[in-house]
Amino acid sequence: MTTPAFALHIPTADLDPDPLDPSQIVSGAPEVTGRVLSESADGRHLRGIWQITPGVVTDVEADEMFVVLSGRATVEVEGGPTLEVGPGDCAVLREGDRTTWTVHETLRKAYAITLP
Repeated sequence: MTTPAFALHIPTADLDPDPLDPSQIVSGAPEVTGRVLSESADGRHLRGIWQITPGVVTDVEADEMFVVLSGRATVEVEGGPTLEVGPGDCAVLREGDRTTWTVHETLRKAYAITLP
């Protein structure tokens, strides 16, 4: 089933808890919430909203493009660039990128992910 057309005000959208694996937390007590807005029939293409409170976490990324709506973070890509992202910034991460996110202010982003 495909998702019908819709519009949503991202800054005030309700999100669901999406607990981090404790092994991902480097420092602080960051909490993650999110909401998948649409998913392709084969489950490979996801679009949604993701939010994280301040702290430092690690991750292994999917092929993703995101736009930051609010908040600020430093995203260090192992063997690659360090990205400073804030409101209005668009970023692209590659499948398999190992990242460390230092979240300075609660960050909310809209994303599009493609899974292998």
